[in-house]
Amino acid sequence: MTADGAPEGVILKGVGGLYYARAQDGAVYVLRARGKFRHQRLTPLVGDRVRFLPGQGEEHGWVEEILPRESTLVRPPVANIRHMLLVLAPAPAPDLPLADTLLAMAVREGIRTALVLNKCDLDPGFPARMKAEYAGVDAPILEVSALTGQGLDALRALLRDGICCMAGQSGVGKSTLLAAATGLRLQTGEISRRISRGRHTTRHAELMFSGDYRVLDTPGFSLLELWEGLEPVKLKDYYPEFAPYEGQCRFSPCYHLSEPGCAVLEAARRGDISQGRLERYHLLLKKAQEAWRNRYG
Repeated sequence: MTADGAPEGVILKGVGGLYYARAQDGAVYVLRARGKFRHQRLTPLVGDRVRFLPGQGEEHGWVEEILPRESTLVRPPVANIRHMLLVLAPAPAPDLPLADTLLAMAVREGIRTALVLNKCDLDPGFPARMKAEYAGVDAPILEVSALTGQGLDALRALLRDGICCMAGQSGVGKSTLLAAATGLRLQTGEISRRISRGRHTTRHAELMFSGDYRVLDTPGFSLLELWEGLEPVKLKDYYPEFAPYEGQCRFSPCYHLSEPGCAVLEAARRGDISQGRLERYHLLLKKAQEAWRNRYG
């Protein structure tokens, strides 16, 4: 059978050189990748849409073709994420530099984002603070609670739109939210009272199906990926709230750091851009500059 006539499926997970692909009828096949992919320096990823040749009897089948990807991440190695749902909560205290980095990574890869504010019942003022901080991010902001059921219908609507993943620091309730919204029984961890951060419970990326939902359960996102090969002046392009001021700065290019006549800095002084978000951008910019200087080291 040629690749053109092969059935299509999506890779659910890869373990030890074997790939588990779910066909359009729901059947799952165990496959190996053809040697041609190694010569092409191409590896099948969780989330890939593939054409495959089923095996006979207990023999494994073969991945024949990897269809074009909408998006690609290296750590974790996954493809075709449609939505990244960034979960923040009042406990543990939100790591906003991490959130900003994940948002920039998503924008860079063309992945849609939404901010999911969990455990809102713990701190009534938390949603207003986060909405003010991320007002210009051009992403929906949902207030949810797995405990009370608040906002789960809106979350389910997002989860039905292609492959989705939860991102954010450990302990904010990502797996618990997915279980409450989709019925998938994912691993969950308790927050360590001693160190006030979560324990990682997910070991590898796996795509999980439940009705209309396609959800990636991942061990987390490596922030190294954003800096690899990133020219520092490009970082500003991943901040949607800066876009309206593009071309209005006195200097070009402008890093929006300390340049005179910078339209973004002026917007922050007026309160049109979050001052905290701008300050964290400056911290990430310094990291990007350091990584760029050391890229050949």
